Amino acid sequence: MAAESCVPRPLFGGAISTAFPARFQDVSNIREVPDHQEVFVDPARDESLIFELLDLKGEVDDAGSALWFLRDIANEQDAGDNLVVEHSGTLELAGLRLGEAPAVARTSAGQLAVSKGRQGREAQNIVRLYLANIRLKDAATDVLITAYEPLLINPLSESAAAVTAGPAIPAEQAGCLPMSEIFKVAVMNFNVHDWNLFNGGP
Repeated sequence: MAAESCVPRPLFGGAISTAFPARFQDVSNIREVPDHQEVFVDPARDESLIFELLDLKGEVDDAGSALWFLRDIANEQDAGDNLVVEHSGTLELAGLRLGEAPAVARTSAGQLAVSKGRQGREAQNIVRLYLANIRLKDAATDVLITAYEPLLINPLSESAAAVTAGPAIPAEQAGCLPMSEIFKVAVMNFNVHDWNLFNGGP
């Protein structure tokens, strides 16, 4: 079975664009999403991609920014005590240039146990979280791109209704691109078309 392809996807009304598979649905068609976020999900695999624009965290060191945000998200999800960081690195963006140089995303990935919505710890799923941080300093913005890949679905989780409980079916077996690859493509194809999105940035 041929692996799926990534297609161009507009974000924030077309002010930003990237690329990822068409199976990821825009969550704002189903429920309200905050203005500073774009959230896409594949319910059949319980995978999600989130693009978020945050005020620049000037106190956070550039080199360790992705790991800082990864730990911050784990703490927000009550998973700070079980986060296992797997790797950190950098990705160069194909189209976005900051001054003379291509923009660089700091990346980090780790495993954590998280519950859906208001479910308690007894319903935790094991997920791998991929995170990229693109620092648009002239626009005073930290861009976060996060991807969630379930590794083990708890039978008590809400997810078990849509996705079978137990170990997740490998992407290749399902004819899908692996989440690690989707994340990389989404980050490397991230581009800004209208800097006015950031209150009239550069």
